[in-house]
Amino acid sequence: MPVKTLFSERDLEAVRQAVAAVEGQTSGEIVPFVVDASDAYEGASWKGAALGALGAAVLAAVAHTLAGMWGGGALWISLPAAAGGALGFLLAAFVPAVRRALIAADVLDRRVRRRAAVAFVEEEVFNTADRTGVLLLLSLFEHRVVVLGDAGINARVGQEEWVAITDAIAAGIREGRPGEALVEGIAACGRLLSRRGVEIQPGDRNELRDDLRRRDR
Repeated sequence: MPVKTLFSERDLEAVRQAVAAVEGQTSGEIVPFVVDASDAYEGASWKGAALGALGAAVLAAVAHTLAGMWGGGALWISLPAAAGGALGFLLAAFVPAVRRALIAADVLDRRVRRRAAVAFVEEEVFNTADRTGVLLLLSLFEHRVVVLGDAGINARVGQEEWVAITDAIAAGIREGRPGEALVEGIAACGRLLSRRGVEIQPGDRNELRDDLRRRDR
């Protein structure tokens, strides 16, 4: 389901309220950001085509040999290979689970982190007086979540401390409840910031929008 229709109006309002609640208790400025995918992964479709063609050709050759058939060897290999390549391409292009399986885990990680870095700049998460912006990016296709804190956050919260939160949100994506998981994750961010002393300051104001940002990529 596309990201722009995945979240109901109730989800969007719940996210906004969760962000406002965190920012009413800490000086952190949470920026929730969701994308369908962090990259097009165009090579995955061609990888699927190559594997499909190879697999079909091997199966056809084995079947031809076991059947003890004479002649027609070229057709037994070329036609199944073409059909297998087309099927592999289509599966990789239109079935997310297949496409994801064809991409190395470290590639998925790098692309999501790169997209998070771009989003950090696009949304001007750095644009707060005390550098207390926190980007919370969900990338749905990859089932991955990244948290990027600005300098004022990183001085108090180690990157490893976000792992439990990002893992819980990612599990929620896999379970098909991204809206609920995101709201829970935002609340967990607030609790972590409070434990690490990112306290609300006198004269604190809302410096970044509270709404959920949604993009295709």
